[in-house]
Amino acid sequence: MTARIVIVGAGLAGLRTAEELRARAFAGSITLIGAEVRPPYDRPPLSKKILTQAVPPDPSLQGDFAALGVDFRPGAPATGIDPGVATVIATGAAPIALPGPGPQRFLRTYDDALALRAVLKPGTRLAIVGAGWIGAELATAAAGHGCTVTVIEAGRAPLAAAITEELGSLTMPWYEQAGVELRTGVAVDSVQAGGLALRDGEWLPADEVVTAIGVRPAVGWLDGSGLVMENGVAVDAGLRSSLPGVFAVGDCAAFESVRFGRRLRFEHWDVALHAPEVVAANLLGGDEVYDPVPYFWSEQFGRMVQYAGYHGDATRLIWRADPSRDQKWAACWLTEEGKLAAILTVDRPRDLVQARRVIQLGGVVDQSRLGDPGVPVKDSVV
Repeated sequence: MTARIVIVGAGLAGLRTAEELRARAFAGSITLIGAEVRPPYDRPPLSKKILTQAVPPDPSLQGDFAALGVDFRPGAPATGIDPGVATVIATGAAPIALPGPGPQRFLRTYDDALALRAVLKPGTRLAIVGAGWIGAELATAAAGHGCTVTVIEAGRAPLAAAITEELGSLTMPWYEQAGVELRTGVAVDSVQAGGLALRDGEWLPADEVVTAIGVRPAVGWLDGSGLVMENGVAVDAGLRSSLPGVFAVGDCAAFESVRFGRRLRFEHWDVALHAPEVVAANLLGGDEVYDPVPYFWSEQFGRMVQYAGYHGDATRLIWRADPSRDQKWAACWLTEEGKLAAILTVDRPRDLVQARRVIQLGGVVDQSRLGDPGVPVKDSVV
């Protein structure tokens, strides 16, 4: 058995890996390396609570490194891996920046959230580039603080890349109801001092610009390592990389999903929470498979939006309630075989919980029963 394990990345996935190793009686040396000077903390509160609550919560994960017997090294960005040492790569993802010399903020780290909180004041002209999950949550918070908010989205609808243009368009009225100006189909040329230069030549003045157009796996430090990359570190269903003894987990890992028959990468809290269980088991000689039903949630404009599954291979969409009339609704994606592949819910948490279980079991559903919002999702299984 290996005597030393190095975990690179001190976020939730990195800390959970260390905890799981100790829970499985690993008595060897564990070193946890973090680029940030802060100890591990939770990311969901950054957009969901720190920007909105009168007294912001402490998102620290309260890792007890002495009790875990972990050598924690903060403020030490990794520059490479030693192929002779068992290594877990958990370096997450980094935000994509827009071109231009002007100042732009991001919402990725705890320090980012604290800095943004300080500028969310009545009358602040805030330009948010990107109407994805983070952009919507930030717009919600900023509007609540009395900012003048404009959201610029290159696509034709919010969340189009995540949940399709058809469903994303259903969230557009939410922006207007919250007093947020949403401008879709608008591309940004560059960030300049005092605002945004748009692709069509228009100038959008802003006191603050926040870029929320997505992230990329933070794997540049692995250039030349010999690791196979495919939208992150390519790993198998056991989260093993192409190099012996090297694993990857969390936002930076693109894993082989047995359930969905393709390589997938998710930037979800649920992945960082549970995938380390598989990494720890397999580091210690196990042969476990990581094959989740992905789950994600977003709190935006007074609504709880939840998603489970993966709809990339779905062929049919079934509605539970009519979004044009009902405030609480759900959309279900089915495979060609009639199995539930994914669900998006708006303020229907019971549907989400039951659907995730149905997807897990992989059974065929009765489409008429699934489309009846009065019938529990679990009762639609044939």
